[in-house]
Amino acid sequence: MLLSEQAYKKIDREIAKYPADQKQSAIMASLTIAQQEKGWVSPEVIQDIADYLGYPPILVEENATFYNMYDVRPVGKFKISVCTNLPCALRDGEKTADYLKEKLGIGFRETTADGTFTLVEGECMGACGDSPVLLVNNTHMCVRMAREKIDAMISELSAAAKGAAA
Repeated sequence: MLLSEQAYKKIDREIAKYPADQKQSAIMASLTIAQQEKGWVSPEVIQDIADYLGYPPILVEENATFYNMYDVRPVGKFKISVCTNLPCALRDGEKTADYLKEKLGIGFRETTADGTFTLVEGECMGACGDSPVLLVNNTHMCVRMAREKIDAMISELSAAAKGAAA
C-alpha cells in the first residue's frame, strides 16, 4: 500500500457513496485523494488505486490522463493553471500566460529549477467574465490577474515555499 491509512479511509468513504457493483465511480475521488497526499499520481499510485478498487489499472489511468486536474508527472509545490480558452484569451489570458512564462523563466508543462512552480494551460474554469483567470493547485481560483496581482501572488507563494522548506 502506497498511501496512508487516512487516505484509504477517505477512499473507503467515497466507495461507500456508490452501490457495491459501481465502485469505479470512486476512481476520480481516489485519484484526488492520492494526488493531495503524494503531489502527483505516479504509475505506482495508479496501480495501487486500481488494486484497491479491484479494477484494471488502465481504467484508473484513463481517468488520470483524461482529466487535466490530475498530474501524471511530478509538479512543483505550486501548480499554476492559466486559462487560455478563447473567452479568456480575448481578455488577456494569453498575455497573462506570457507574463508568467517570462517571470518564472519556464514554459507550459515545465517546473522552475527550485521545484516551486509548475505552469500549465488550463481548460475553461467557468469564470470568463473575471479573466484572466488562474487556478493554483487545482483549488484556489485567482481572477482579474493583472501584473501587479501576479507579482504579489508569486511573492506570497515563494515566501510560503521557503517557509515550508525551513
